Amino acid sequence: MKAQEIHGMTDDELSTKLNDLKEELFNLHFRHATGQLENPNVINTTKKDIARIKTEIRARELRANN
Repeated sequence: MKAQEIHGMTDDELSTKLNDLKEELFNLHFRHATGQLENPNVINTTKKDIARIKTEIRARELRANN
């Protein structure tokens, strides 16, 4: 997920996407533990997407408080 895609999302869309990614990360960890995950790099990509979304949410909070 690109940063520009995240910047274009609304607050509700960001929250929904964040919850979806957290659920996906949980499932990826489970599949990795059981040996069903073919590409473990997907876990790192998902973590980075979560971090990007959290960063954007926090930046919007800071802009709203100023």
